Amino acid sequence: MKINVLTLFPEMFEAVNKSIIGRAISKGIIELNLINIRDFSENKHKKVDDTPYGGGAGMVIRPDVVYSAYKSIKNKNAKVIYMSPQGKVLTQAKVEELSQEENLIILCGHYEGIDQRVLDKIVDEEISIGDYVLTGGEIPAMALIDSVSRYVDGVLTKESIKEESFSNGLLEYPQYTRPEIFEGERVPDILLSGHHENIEKWRKEKSLEVTKKKRPEILEK
Repeated sequence: MKINVLTLFPEMFEAVNKSIIGRAISKGIIELNLINIRDFSENKHKKVDDTPYGGGAGMVIRPDVVYSAYKSIKNKNAKVIYMSPQGKVLTQAKVEELSQEENLIILCGHYEGIDQRVLDKIVDEEISIGDYVLTGGEIPAMALIDSVSRYVDGVLTKESIKEESFSNGLLEYPQYTRPEIFEGERVPDILLSGHHENIEKWRKEKSLEVTKKKRPEILEK
């Protein structure tokens, strides 16, 4: 999968080059291309924003600069996603759907946003990571890259993602490891039994129990 990111702050994405996603990038399973929108400004000071028509606080990113950055990407068949608090909230189903794409372009806004005309021209879908506002789209973009990349073939084993939270409509069951006794609390006996059928049943019951306790609205859906 190739992911192109249009951003004013490409240096923020250094965090993506770590851990599991970093290894996927180094192996060529994920190709991350960071495009600095500011590089396409024709202003001698590399200015990319201007005051909003109609007045109001803040600055708006110019459409011509964003469009020039977008046109620098050769594959115009890529799906363009704008990270925006106005978008539909990201879900596990959407993550798995996007993992099937071969090419993504992620547009990160900043300041008071981006001129609507270029959004109307190039954006296929707006995605939010929650009903709150951040200073820019870079952190949401990293969340999207991380969540989607995990489902690209070769990044993780199928066993690793099969029983994750939300994958089967429930939250994941509790996990335990050594030591067998920690602060007087033992690992549940069933997990030490070696009886795989009973363990599987216990895990399903615990998934339901955890979901009911922590996120009951999931069960209502």
